[in-house]
Amino acid sequence: MDYQKAKEKFIGTWGSLGTLWGINKAMAQIQALLFISTKALSMEDIMEELKISRGNTSMNLRQLMDWGIVTKELIPGERKEFFTTEKDVQELARIVAKERSRREIKPVIKVLEDVSSIKDDGTEKTKELIKQTKALKNLTDDLDTLMNKLVDQKQNWLTKSVFKLMK
Repeated sequence: MDYQKAKEKFIGTWGSLGTLWGINKAMAQIQALLFISTKALSMEDIMEELKISRGNTSMNLRQLMDWGIVTKELIPGERKEFFTTEKDVQELARIVAKERSRREIKPVIKVLEDVSSIKDDGTEKTKELIKQTKALKNLTDDLDTLMNKLVDQKQNWLTKSVFKLMK
């Protein structure tokens, strides 16, 4: 397989996997392109490479910057904006995990907290709702705490954590 085919395969696969991480295909493809790029890319470079519109590119770059995955890079003498992404795989995983917790897990915990704290009217169905939502909230809290501990590790957090779990 030559470079171009390998690059296209990587970007396509990364784009498809993006939906599993809670981001859209174009957003994941932009991040993948930046990830394997040897230099910062302009919006025009990204549009041309991925064959996507200016609006789509702009919207997804803005979202990637909101996630903290992509940053603007100033290049002296250039009027265009250039973009780059985190190149350290473990740091990238930390950023994604932290953002997913903020966007997905924390709101679920809030809902479970609200639902499990309803007034107990003494009926069996209310007691069951409270019991099950409290149990689910406790589990979600524990998973969020574990995720936060993993995310807060600075160096080789994933590798160290996996090895600790295996011991």
